[in-house]
Amino acid sequence: MGMGTRAIAPTTAPATGQWLSWLPIVVGLLALYLPSLLDLSRTTWASDEQKHGPIVLSIACWLAWRKWPGMWQASEAGSPSAWGWPTLGIGLLLYVVGRSQEIVLLEIASMIWLLAAILLLTRGVAALKAQWFPLFFMLFMIPLPGSIVETLTMPMKAAVSYVAEHILFWAGYPISRMGVILQIGQYKLLVADACAGLHTLFTLEALGLLYLNIVRRDSLLRNVTLAVLIVPISFSANVIRVMVLTLITYHFGDEAGQGFLHGFAGMVLFLSALLLIIAVDSLIHWGERRIDGAAMRRRAMTP
Repeated sequence: MGMGTRAIAPTTAPATGQWLSWLPIVVGLLALYLPSLLDLSRTTWASDEQKHGPIVLSIACWLAWRKWPGMWQASEAGSPSAWGWPTLGIGLLLYVVGRSQEIVLLEIASMIWLLAAILLLTRGVAALKAQWFPLFFMLFMIPLPGSIVETLTMPMKAAVSYVAEHILFWAGYPISRMGVILQIGQYKLLVADACAGLHTLFTLEALGLLYLNIVRRDSLLRNVTLAVLIVPISFSANVIRVMVLTLITYHFGDEAGQGFLHGFAGMVLFLSALLLIIAVDSLIHWGERRIDGAAMRRRAMTP
């Protein structure tokens, strides 16, 4: 009997034994950060301004899992990097200081450093390059200091309130504004941080960057343009949310504005932001096609 030949497919994922070698790492990370995440779920993440934290963490984990086979293949021929040790030292230092002094920003930021160190020490630089976006995306779940949030949020709330007031006034509604307080009819509404604050802007920025990463356009100009335009898109979505809440309160009363429909307005915020991102992306794509088509016609007409 002749012996047949069979091509061996390249390894794109770790074998069972290699998965087991990662078990101590997973257990160690859970031992470090499970108490931290539980504390966050009872405190910071329980507030309206920070409810995006666990969502960002879940998406980052999904992105890392999605990129895992590609990362494993890209780092197959690589070797552990010595840069992992200083990265590990920085991560542990941030964790110890953050945990002992109850500085949540340092405590959660240390997770990103430790994950980067683990990739460098186990699979090398190629693995870190393959997983850079999930690690970068985790930045959006880090709680910012209250002083910074308050300083940056007030101008944003004032700007959102100003634009919402003028649009509704142009639409014929009896509305006026004093600072970040809108009065429409007999109702007064305070534009809160959860409606137009820095955390909301960060959440919408994360949504836009996630869209860019999943869609993966080939055009650098298109990606850069859309990334820059995410900021005004986020601002526009905040204005839409404030207007929706104002109109709900005006037409259906204060209880409706603060009840279930308040949560519905939050869904409107993210839906409008996503639709605006898709619309702007489509417009940029249409513009690129027009420019490319004009360039091709000019080349065809050139003798």
